[in-house]
Amino acid sequence: MAAKVRGALGQLGTFARDLIGRPSEVRPLGKLAVGTAKAAHLLESAVAGVRAPQPPGPHQQTVARLRRPISAATIQAHSSESASRSWAGALDRASQVVGEQPSRRLADPRELVGSELSFITDNLARLLESGHPMLNTVSRYYFSGSGKHLRPLLVMLVAQASSVAAQRAGAAPTRDYAQIDRAAAPGIGSDGESQRANRLIEDATRGGHGGRAYAPHVTGALTILPTQRRLAEITELIHTSSLLHDDVIDRAETRRGQAAVQQRFGNKMAIFAGDFLLARASMALARLRDPAVIEIMASVLCDLVDGEFRQLKNLEDEDAPMARPDEAAFAYYLDKTYLKTGSLIAKSCRSSAILGNATDDVAEAAYIYGRNLGIAFQLIDDLLDFTVSSTQFGKPVGADLELGLATAPVLYAWQEYPELGPLVARKFSDEGDVTRAWELVHASQGLARTKALAWQYAVRANEALAVFPESPAREALENVTQSVLTRTK
Repeated sequence: MAAKVRGALGQLGTFARDLIGRPSEVRPLGKLAVGTAKAAHLLESAVAGVRAPQPPGPHQQTVARLRRPISAATIQAHSSESASRSWAGALDRASQVVGEQPSRRLADPRELVGSELSFITDNLARLLESGHPMLNTVSRYYFSGSGKHLRPLLVMLVAQASSVAAQRAGAAPTRDYAQIDRAAAPGIGSDGESQRANRLIEDATRGGHGGRAYAPHVTGALTILPTQRRLAEITELIHTSSLLHDDVIDRAETRRGQAAVQQRFGNKMAIFAGDFLLARASMALARLRDPAVIEIMASVLCDLVDGEFRQLKNLEDEDAPMARPDEAAFAYYLDKTYLKTGSLIAKSCRSSAILGNATDDVAEAAYIYGRNLGIAFQLIDDLLDFTVSSTQFGKPVGADLELGLATAPVLYAWQEYPELGPLVARKFSDEGDVTRAWELVHASQGLARTKALAWQYAVRANEALAVFPESPAREALENVTQSVLTRTK
């Protein structure tokens, strides 16, 4: 009898069995959960060794304070002028912790890592070489659009910021960076199909990144290691695989300004392509040969399924967790938001710091930054669903209401207009429900309060950056936080 997988990975089995028993349109998610559980368990066994625990660092109290939850249900809107003053004050407070002068021009993220990002589409195409023309086309489809590449950008900026931060004693990352394109399993040569796939990847990636795939990228004192660069690519693969599966489940029509992948190639090909992206991400992850990073990133896959499961549960149960717009409803909504959006950002930031040999305090600060930034990003996404056009957004607006989802703007509007309750309960399914909910959201303080809540999470993200030493990379991360709040797509 096989040993039972414990912890977060073991939970996938429960999700998988439940989801496979549900209607056919969500069964692929259950199958994904089964495959993810197996892949994650294999990944954990791919290498040996663990990161030894470290004594508490100098930033322990700061990190502990930043872990405290934000009370969302009582957030009030504030004027743009006061918000601007508060934002500047938050930046100044974070800066003063490390003695930096406030009111300075923040470094441009693209100036720091733009040259690295310019290779990412080509590098991803090389990682996805399959030998099957149709699979190549479908799996690379979303990479040809106007993606933001936010997650790779953050991984690289955290890599740079942590490269000048405190380092763990008695440990150093591997220097044989060519290992990231070599098989971690010694017996792979005896498996003909795996050997063929391995040769395809090695041949495709050998000339990647302008011929310097295994060289660190150094800008002044800031460094991005090849392992961190590969992590950035893995993060984008995982994110895009979730888009492929989400668009099938949500019956999306457009994505990134073009037809959604299943509209072009059908549901089966979209699901297969998403699975293929996860498989290649898993292979690349194992080849980083870092057990902590493997486990952290494998748990992201669990979180993605858990988040989707919570969304389905909220939609399908009569006794839904969001029965009234109270603190419990906001907590459920924000937990789901973290699992579906924040987890990948937060855990890839932590993993980037770990690969750079950062101390536990620095890695935890990177995680807190990513967690809060990820939630702020999704809150703004939920707000934009009510405020911009489909052309600006790159996907249909009002989609959340059409799917029966009550996001933060609706929950806040519900507090002002109790008549929204029956509409939420029936998932906006009656004729006129979507239009009425839209009107009530715009008549309420829902959008302003959602922006205020996103601002609170953004401030928390920037406060976590105080753990990092002053550097252009840290400034660039602050810049990203500001841009998340002001984005229109």
